[in-house]
Amino acid sequence: MDRWIELDGAVNVRDLGGLTTDDGGTTAQGVLLRSDNLQGLSDKDVRRLVDDYGVCTVLDLRTPTEVRLEGPGPLVAEGIRHVNLDLIPTWDVSGPSADRIVPHEQREQGDLSHFYLTYLDQAPSEVVAALRVITDTGSGPVVVHCAAGKDRTGVVVALALVVAGVHRDEVVADYALTGERIDAIRDRLVASPTYAEDMKSRPVDDMRPHALSMRHFLDRMDERGGVSAWLSEQGFGADEQAALRERLRT
Repeated sequence: MDRWIELDGAVNVRDLGGLTTDDGGTTAQGVLLRSDNLQGLSDKDVRRLVDDYGVCTVLDLRTPTEVRLEGPGPLVAEGIRHVNLDLIPTWDVSGPSADRIVPHEQREQGDLSHFYLTYLDQAPSEVVAALRVITDTGSGPVVVHCAAGKDRTGVVVALALVVAGVHRDEVVADYALTGERIDAIRDRLVASPTYAEDMKSRPVDDMRPHALSMRHFLDRMDERGGVSAWLSEQGFGADEQAALRERLRT
């Protein structure tokens, strides 16, 4: 099933519908979309997302600095609700790595799982808030994005899909699917003054997502008691998890 949504001004956009759940069901189409940066959307792109997909909420996981430098994007100018949640609040863009708008992914033998756990450790309330936006039926269809639509978006989407009961192999495969578009993603970031200097110094393979990172992230969540238990500890309990599951499934 081809879930890619081809747009002029974004290259990593796909519908999270049609994924298989552990009980043989599927996720609902047109409820949750994931994307890279939405700043370059054309008028035609906006109309497609608003008119064809009914997008009502932009869940923006970029830092406030990224939003200030890039702007909230054409969908927000259209009047679409914009929710900005920062998953890396400790990052200081004026510090010793001032050439980086966000920190580089910290790989351990190609594995990003430890880096992904920092989102949960440093910004648990923001992670839960993101899931609450997706859970809320009043949000309508939601598009969640960051800069590349790979790491911050990948973690929030993975947590939502796990709660929805999506088979783990499907969660991992969806994360890795971004690798098909990584060259185009990097080209877009290089073309942006916000990210250009940082991107020029990085080989594209350094950005490429690998399935093992998501698989190990979920394994490490199991070591913490599982996604459901972690969310419950953060105040996102059984009732909200059931509501999220219902929202994302057909």
